[in-house]
Amino acid sequence: MSTEEKPGTFDPNSIRKVMTVNAPQSVAWRVFTAGMSSWWPLAHYKIGRANAVAAVVEPFTGGRWYEEGEDGSTCDWGKVLAWEPTSRLLLTWDINADWKHDPELGTEIEIRFVIEDDNRTRVELEHRRLERYGARRDEMRNVFDKSGDWGRLLARFAEVAADARSQSAG
Repeated sequence: MSTEEKPGTFDPNSIRKVMTVNAPQSVAWRVFTAGMSSWWPLAHYKIGRANAVAAVVEPFTGGRWYEEGEDGSTCDWGKVLAWEPTSRLLLTWDINADWKHDPELGTEIEIRFVIEDDNRTRVELEHRRLERYGARRDEMRNVFDKSGDWGRLLARFAEVAADARSQSAG
């Protein structure tokens, strides 16, 4: 597994990451969506007051993307704009630069799952519309690209997906 910037021209309003995952497309999709809690670092990447115990992507267009707290509370992160199993997921990221839910923000995260072969999937992630952060765009771009880092999140996801493949094969 490796992570890299997706080649192309620089766009200050977008982050692109590509990761090759050692798992079939269906396993990569399942782990990314239904299994998000298994790879998302909920202890640190959360916005609610309660300790987060789950990251949930509702499996349909129009669904919610949210964290669930140990007390049963939920904090929205965004919405599902496109649900195309097992090839494409489009979400809004509605968390502003102060790490609060803002349903009007509407940055977008598109994830594509491209078959490389029977046991490998290329995952292409683009977080776009960063201009919606206004004067704080560059700060947030840095967070998503380097300090908070979609690349590190994808690397953790790839590890879990590879383990899930091994478990389902054995």
